[in-house]
Amino acid sequence: FLFSSVSAAVAFAPSFDVARSTHTFQLNAKKKTNKQASGSGGFGSSSGSSSTKSGKVRSVSGYTGSGTKPLRAATITFDAIRKDCQKEAISDLYMRSPLNDEHVFWFVGKTVRRIDLDDEEMKGASIPTEFEAVISQKRLIIEYAKNQLRPQNFGGPYAKNLEIWVAPGDSELDVVQNKVSLKKVTGSTTDLSETFSVNDVGFNPEIYIGDEKNDGGLRVKRDENGDPLKAVFEIE
Repeated sequence: FLFSSVSAAVAFAPSFDVARSTHTFQLNAKKKTNKQASGSGGFGSSSGSSSTKSGKVRSVSGYTGSGTKPLRAATITFDAIRKDCQKEAISDLYMRSPLNDEHVFWFVGKTVRRIDLDDEEMKGASIPTEFEAVISQKRLIIEYAKNQLRPQNFGGPYAKNLEIWVAPGDSELDVVQNKVSLKKVTGSTTDLSETFSVNDVGFNPEIYIGDEKNDGGLRVKRDENGDPLKAVFEIE
């Protein structure tokens, strides 16, 4: 999407919905001494099994570059699921750092989930909920956003208590026009269903092009409940 400037309350930059699996990513986290058991899948495996924990969590093991493999798996899985599923299976993701700006919510990407138990590609025995699609990939989403996408807003002193909020899939314009409220993702990995499989969900990260890294991408202003601070408006 390409839109002109809208108002002082809202800033919008192009969001490119492409197959991010062709890009190379690297997440920078502090090295840990303990090692995490690896799965059987290889780099770029569409199943993402190499980056899961007990088949439920797409994890980042905590050292420089460790996020590259699970992020690549997440984007490949996203592409495969989105091709098979309708828009209702997608959620747009926004992140907020209350320590940076309590009213600014940055667009950081999208999740997708399989929503048909008759889907032959379904790995789990239950349909993932919207929140499960986020919670199972939360660490990956946050590490990407704070280290790769917007370290100036989510990293360093602003890294505590980061929040993920969701909006309906492909609703960027409606969100910008204050027609849609955001919904805060709550819960933890302990809330994931016993029959849930992380291979039934994917993540497509936002990517900045050129000056967007410094000038900023899509962000909107909302209150503590995720509701718009200003009235609905139209873009001509």
